[in-house]
Amino acid sequence: MKRTLRVLSEAEAELQSAATWYQEKRPGLGIEFVAVLDRAFESILENPEACPVWRADRPYRRRFLKRFPYVVFFGIDAASVEIVPVAHAKRRPDFWLDRRH
Repeated sequence: MKRTLRVLSEAEAELQSAATWYQEKRPGLGIEFVAVLDRAFESILENPEACPVWRADRPYRRRFLKRFPYVVFFGIDAASVEIVPVAHAKRRPDFWLDRRH
């Protein structure tokens, strides 16, 4: 059974904010950011267990983006992959820990 991808609304807002910021810095860069993120989501869905567990005391895995300083944190169960945050790797990357998974 193939898992489905769910993106929390907060994570969706974070990725949209980052894409807008990159687009304002250079036209087309926001689109490149979204494309890299889409490829990361596809890779996560194909084999989520290939991504390392973030911390032993947290049920999340992580995937660093190529080219952009962002990390996708996600949880998995038998039916789905849930993207919890899309966090900047150098700016308080644990800000999202109060979110429900």
